[in-house]
Amino acid sequence: MTEASVAYKNVPGNYYDKYHTRNPIARYLMDGFLRSFDELTEIAGTRRAYEVGCGEGNLSLRLHDRGWDVRGSDLESVSVDQANAQCSERGIEPKFDVRSLFNLTPSQAASDLVICCEVLEHVPETERALAILRSLAKPYLIVSVPREPIWRVLNLARGKYVAELGNTPGHIQHWSSSGFVKLLEKTMNVVEVRKPLPWTMVLCRCE
Repeated sequence: MTEASVAYKNVPGNYYDKYHTRNPIARYLMDGFLRSFDELTEIAGTRRAYEVGCGEGNLSLRLHDRGWDVRGSDLESVSVDQANAQCSERGIEPKFDVRSLFNLTPSQAASDLVICCEVLEHVPETERALAILRSLAKPYLIVSVPREPIWRVLNLARGKYVAELGNTPGHIQHWSSSGFVKLLEKTMNVVEVRKPLPWTMVLCRCE
Protein backbone atom coordinates (compact mmCIF):
# COMPACT_ATOMS: atom_id res chain seq x y z
CA MET A 1 0.00 0.00 0.00
CA THR A 2 1.35 3.44 -0.91
CA GLU A 3 1.02 6.72 0.96
CA ALA A 4 -1.22 8.03 -1.83
CA SER A 5 -3.68 5.16 -1.39
CA VAL A 6 -4.62 6.27 2.11
CA ALA A 7 -7.22 9.01 2.54
CA TYR A 8 -5.19 10.86 5.12
CA LYS A 9 -3.94 14.39 5.02
CA ASN A 10 -1.37 15.50 7.52
CA VAL A 11 -2.45 18.52 9.54
CA PRO A 12 0.61 20.73 9.89
CA GLY A 13 1.17 22.64 13.07
CA ASN A 14 3.65 25.13 14.34
CA TYR A 15 7.24 24.00 14.76
CA TYR A 16 8.86 24.58 18.13
CA ASP A 17 11.92 22.69 19.32
CA LYS A 18 10.64 21.98 22.81
CA TYR A 19 13.32 19.37 23.48
CA HIS A 20 16.16 21.89 23.25
CA THR A 21 14.49 25.10 24.37
CA ARG A 22 16.43 27.47 26.63
CA ASN A 23 13.30 29.16 27.94
CA PRO A 24 13.36 28.33 31.68
CA ILE A 25 9.60 27.84 31.99
CA ALA A 26 9.40 25.68 28.87
CA ARG A 27 12.45 23.77 30.09
CA TYR A 28 10.77 23.12 33.43
CA LEU A 29 7.65 21.79 31.70
CA MET A 30 9.70 19.58 29.38
CA ASP A 31 11.65 18.17 32.31
CA GLY A 32 8.32 17.01 33.75
CA PHE A 33 7.31 15.47 30.41
CA LEU A 34 10.60 13.61 30.06
CA ARG A 35 10.56 12.45 33.67
CA SER A 36 7.11 10.92 33.11
CA PHE A 37 8.31 9.34 29.86
CA ASP A 38 11.32 7.80 31.60
CA GLU A 39 9.13 6.44 34.41
CA LEU A 40 6.61 4.83 32.06
CA THR A 41 9.25 3.28 29.80
CA GLU A 42 10.85 1.70 32.86
CA ILE A 43 7.51 0.32 34.04
CA ALA A 44 7.06 -1.31 30.63
CA GLY A 45 10.17 -3.33 31.46
CA THR A 46 11.39 -3.89 27.92
CA ARG A 47 14.30 -2.59 25.87
CA ARG A 48 12.77 -2.57 22.38
CA ALA A 49 10.58 0.24 21.04
CA TYR A 50 9.02 1.61 17.88
CA GLU A 51 8.03 5.29 17.82
CA VAL A 52 5.10 6.34 15.64
CA GLY A 53 5.38 10.01 14.73
CA CYS A 54 9.02 10.18 15.81
CA GLY A 55 9.58 13.78 14.71
CA GLU A 56 13.28 14.58 15.04
CA GLY A 57 13.85 11.33 16.96
CA ASN A 58 14.47 12.84 20.37
CA LEU A 59 12.43 10.37 22.44
CA SER A 60 13.65 7.29 20.57
CA LEU A 61 17.27 8.37 20.79
CA ARG A 62 16.84 9.17 24.47
CA LEU A 63 16.00 5.47 24.83
CA HIS A 64 18.85 4.42 22.52
CA ASP A 65 21.28 6.28 24.75
CA ARG A 66 19.97 4.14 27.64
CA GLY A 67 20.70 0.94 25.72
CA TRP A 68 17.37 0.35 23.96
CA ASP A 69 16.86 -1.07 20.47
CA VAL A 70 14.76 1.62 18.78
CA ARG A 71 13.15 2.27 15.41
CA GLY A 72 10.54 4.74 14.28
CA SER A 73 8.76 6.63 11.54
CA ASP A 74 7.14 9.95 10.76
CA LEU A 75 5.01 11.33 7.96
CA GLU A 76 7.30 14.35 7.50
CA SER A 77 10.47 13.61 5.52
CA VAL A 78 12.29 16.67 6.91
CA SER A 79 11.80 15.41 10.46
CA VAL A 80 12.96 11.91 9.51
CA ASP A 81 16.09 13.39 7.92
CA GLN A 82 16.83 15.24 11.15
CA ALA A 83 16.25 12.10 13.20
CA ASN A 84 18.63 10.08 11.04
CA ALA A 85 21.18 12.91 11.20
CA GLN A 86 21.12 12.43 14.98
CA CYS A 87 21.81 8.74 14.36
CA SER A 88 24.79 9.68 12.21
CA GLU A 89 26.11 11.92 14.98
CA ARG A 90 26.04 8.89 17.29
CA GLY A 91 27.80 6.71 14.73
CA ILE A 92 24.83 4.36 14.33
CA GLU A 93 22.80 3.26 11.31
CA PRO A 94 19.62 5.18 10.40
CA LYS A 95 16.70 4.13 12.57
CA PHE A 96 13.82 6.09 11.05
CA ASP A 97 11.64 5.92 7.91
CA VAL A 98 9.00 8.09 6.26
CA ARG A 99 5.65 6.38 6.87
CA SER A 100 2.10 7.37 7.70
CA LEU A 101 0.60 6.03 10.91
CA PHE A 102 -2.33 4.78 8.82
CA ASN A 103 -0.06 2.66 6.63
CA LEU A 104 1.87 0.91 9.39
CA THR A 105 1.56 -2.87 9.68
CA PRO A 106 2.78 -5.27 12.38
CA SER A 107 5.38 -6.69 9.99
CA GLN A 108 6.90 -3.20 9.73
CA ALA A 109 6.42 -1.73 13.16
CA ALA A 110 5.34 -4.20 15.85
CA SER A 111 7.40 -3.88 19.01
CA ASP A 112 7.43 -4.69 22.72
CA LEU A 113 6.70 -1.01 23.31
CA VAL A 114 5.08 1.37 20.82
CA ILE A 115 5.39 5.10 21.50
CA CYS A 116 3.05 7.72 20.05
CA CYS A 117 3.62 11.03 21.80
CA GLU A 118 2.21 14.39 20.69
CA VAL A 119 0.68 12.88 17.55
CA LEU A 120 -2.99 12.01 18.08
CA GLU A 121 -4.07 15.64 18.51
CA HIS A 122 -3.06 16.15 14.86
CA VAL A 123 -4.72 13.03 13.49
CA PRO A 124 -8.27 12.53 12.13
CA GLU A 125 -10.08 9.22 12.69
CA THR A 126 -8.86 8.72 16.25
CA GLU A 127 -10.42 5.27 16.74
CA ARG A 128 -8.87 4.01 13.51
CA ALA A 129 -5.48 5.36 14.59
CA LEU A 130 -5.79 3.69 18.00
CA ALA A 131 -6.74 0.39 16.37
CA ILE A 132 -3.52 0.48 14.35
CA LEU A 133 -1.46 1.33 17.42
CA ARG A 134 -3.05 -1.60 19.28
CA SER A 135 -2.10 -3.94 16.45
CA LEU A 136 1.54 -2.85 16.75
CA ALA A 137 1.90 -2.88 20.54
CA LYS A 138 3.22 -6.28 21.72
CA PRO A 139 2.02 -5.56 24.36
CA TYR A 140 2.77 -2.02 25.56
CA LEU A 141 1.81 1.40 24.22
CA ILE A 142 2.71 4.86 25.52
CA VAL A 143 0.61 7.75 24.22
CA SER A 144 0.58 11.41 25.17
CA VAL A 145 -1.60 14.35 24.17
CA PRO A 146 -1.98 17.98 25.31
CA ARG A 147 -4.19 18.28 28.39
CA GLU A 148 -7.19 20.47 27.69
CA PRO A 149 -8.32 23.04 28.61
CA ILE A 150 -5.01 23.73 30.42
CA TRP A 151 -3.10 23.69 27.13
CA ARG A 152 -5.21 26.49 25.67
CA VAL A 153 -5.18 28.48 28.90
CA LEU A 154 -1.38 28.44 28.98
CA ASN A 155 -1.22 29.53 25.34
CA LEU A 156 -3.56 32.44 26.07
CA ALA A 157 -1.57 33.36 29.18
CA ARG A 158 1.52 33.88 27.01
CA GLY A 159 -0.46 35.74 24.36
CA LYS A 160 -0.35 32.98 21.74
CA TYR A 161 -3.12 31.99 19.30
CA VAL A 162 -5.59 34.43 20.84
CA ALA A 163 -7.83 34.47 17.77
CA GLU A 164 -7.96 30.64 17.98
CA LEU A 165 -8.84 30.79 21.71
CA GLY A 166 -5.47 29.31 22.55
CA ASN A 167 -5.65 26.35 20.19
CA THR A 168 -2.26 25.49 18.71
CA PRO A 169 -2.32 25.37 14.88
CA GLY A 170 -2.74 21.79 13.69
CA HIS A 171 -4.50 20.52 16.80
CA ILE A 172 -7.79 19.05 15.58
CA GLN A 173 -8.47 16.72 18.53
CA HIS A 174 -8.84 17.88 22.14
CA TRP A 175 -9.07 15.82 25.34
CA SER A 176 -9.14 16.38 29.06
CA SER A 177 -7.09 13.86 31.02
CA SER A 178 -10.21 11.98 32.12
CA GLY A 179 -11.68 12.04 28.62
CA PHE A 180 -8.51 10.67 27.06
CA VAL A 181 -8.14 7.92 29.64
CA LYS A 182 -11.79 6.88 29.15
CA LEU A 183 -11.21 6.71 25.39
CA LEU A 184 -8.23 4.39 25.87
CA GLU A 185 -10.04 2.23 28.42
CA LYS A 186 -12.61 1.26 25.79
CA THR A 187 -10.14 -1.02 24.03
CA MET A 188 -6.99 -1.24 26.19
CA ASN A 189 -5.86 -1.90 29.72
CA VAL A 190 -4.62 1.38 31.20
CA VAL A 191 -1.59 0.53 33.35
CA GLU A 192 -0.36 3.95 34.51
CA VAL A 193 -1.35 7.60 33.96
CA ARG A 194 0.95 10.60 34.32
CA LYS A 195 -0.08 14.26 34.08
CA PRO A 196 3.04 16.33 33.53
CA LEU A 197 1.78 19.88 33.01
CA PRO A 198 0.31 20.45 30.40
CA TRP A 199 0.08 16.89 29.01
CA THR A 200 -1.59 13.56 29.66
CA MET A 201 0.69 10.53 29.22
CA VAL A 202 -0.60 6.97 29.50
CA LEU A 203 0.97 3.52 29.51
CA CYS A 204 -1.42 0.88 28.15
CA ARG A 205 -1.25 -2.88 27.73
CA CYS A 206 -2.84 -4.06 24.50
CA GLU A 207 -2.75 -7.85 24.92
